[in-house]
Amino acid sequence: MSYILAINPGNSNSAVAILDKEYYCSVKHDILDNHELLAQIRFGYSGPNSLLPFYCPDTIVIERITGYNMGVKQTVFDTHVWIGRFVEAARTVDYNTYHRPPTVVLLPQSEIKLHLCGSTGAKGKDIIAALADRFAPGKKNKGKGTKDNPGWFYGFRANIWSAYAVGVTYLDLLIDKRILKNNKIGIIKFREEQ
Repeated sequence: MSYILAINPGNSNSAVAILDKEYYCSVKHDILDNHELLAQIRFGYSGPNSLLPFYCPDTIVIERITGYNMGVKQTVFDTHVWIGRFVEAARTVDYNTYHRPPTVVLLPQSEIKLHLCGSTGAKGKDIIAALADRFAPGKKNKGKGTKDNPGWFYGFRANIWSAYAVGVTYLDLLIDKRILKNNKIGIIKFREEQ
């Protein structure tokens, strides 16, 4: 099996989802402290909230913040710093955890909205509705299910939806081969160091 790590970055915490590349299902998802996520990317840290050692994603997809054409708060700049730190951590991975450095993809938020909702003006609720319609059509509570009968989106909360949307968009574009033609999407491949 092959996996991707999708990240919706934040200034102190980030939502993450590990998706199975073939079936699109989220095999694990959570909201992690950025320092913890950084350690997991670089070293495969195996603490209580560990995501990466078992799944070893070959691709890390990070939602890229794009220009807003208006003033932004300091937290947006802090988030940009964290995106850079995550990219650097992927470049310097511990080879005991990964066989090769993962490919890092920076996927603009506008591309995610356009792909899933057909509009760059889509809101979070629109993205959630599009995902629920696609993967859990006709299911109550947006396909989350219950503890006794978990649904496709069981355990999803807050920005985990956004992280999952990042992963789904990447996989769709990869399948369509459009990702290779779209210059708005940054793909960073690292050479294996000798």
